[in-house]
Amino acid sequence: MSAAPDSPPAYSYLGPVGTFTWEALRQVPEAEGAVWRSVANVGEAFDDVMTGRSVAAMIAIENSVEGGVSATQDALATIPGLRIIGEYLVPVNFVLVARPGTRIEDVRVVSAHPVAYAQCRRFLESAIPSHGHIPAASNVAAAAGLLESALAEAAVAPPGITEHHDLEVLAESIGDNPNAVTRFVLVSRTLGLPERTGADKTSVIVELPDNAPGRLLEMLEQFATRGVNMSLIESRPIGDALGRYRFVIDLDGHVRDERVADALLGLKRFSPNVMFLGSYPRADQQQIEVVSQYGDDVFTDARGWLRGILSGEAPA
Repeated sequence: MSAAPDSPPAYSYLGPVGTFTWEALRQVPEAEGAVWRSVANVGEAFDDVMTGRSVAAMIAIENSVEGGVSATQDALATIPGLRIIGEYLVPVNFVLVARPGTRIEDVRVVSAHPVAYAQCRRFLESAIPSHGHIPAASNVAAAAGLLESALAEAAVAPPGITEHHDLEVLAESIGDNPNAVTRFVLVSRTLGLPERTGADKTSVIVELPDNAPGRLLEMLEQFATRGVNMSLIESRPIGDALGRYRFVIDLDGHVRDERVADALLGLKRFSPNVMFLGSYPRADQQQIEVVSQYGDDVFTDARGWLRGILSGEAPA
């Protein structure tokens, strides 16, 4: 059911308050003053968008340590009508928290989301060599659970967790990789394209026509021959047969860039199924460097040259 016409717009995020997804949504100016809907998983977030309960959902799609988030990639591939309208980066670091009065020497069991636990394993094995691990639904849930149960003495949580829960920090910056970053995307049903900025990204999902030798190379040539760089390519199983995969691809540039548009046209002719997920500004605002032979004017001039041939005009 859609929200009432006079009610403020709603945005969905993987909660509760204080998660990295919550931090990413704080970067969206349009979300200020809106209703924030805390959901438990990606499916629920996308269902909010598809039913109109929310105008958009903030979802993690890639981590610099763990790679692509398969649940998000698979959902985008199987739910038609969704578009990425923005991306946001959140540094990923963790603290070890406990109930007030707990010492690190007292810790025997640590609660943590499995991904967070994997990213803090070196610290935990060094500081608490014989600890046990209880998986939690989220980083914040791990911390909040300490106040509801005595099954664990400590939890791996995001920085700032003590602003929301009565806990004490036993250790800071416990992540194994201090440069870890998670990339989030804002997903909507909006079909309008953000204006190109020169620092843009285009996301697509592509299937190969068959398993004949060289098919992957043929797909990649659609980008290489037009000077389009890929910043991400990951394979995900289609699920209809063993050995069948689709590819999640991020391209440098906007669909209104001539080189990107031409590459997508070539891709559409080649692939039986191309899903356009959106063109949107890059979170890092890094301008895309384009070789002169792939500039917009080159493609425009080439089309003009061909029109002249077809119309019988003298060649320029």
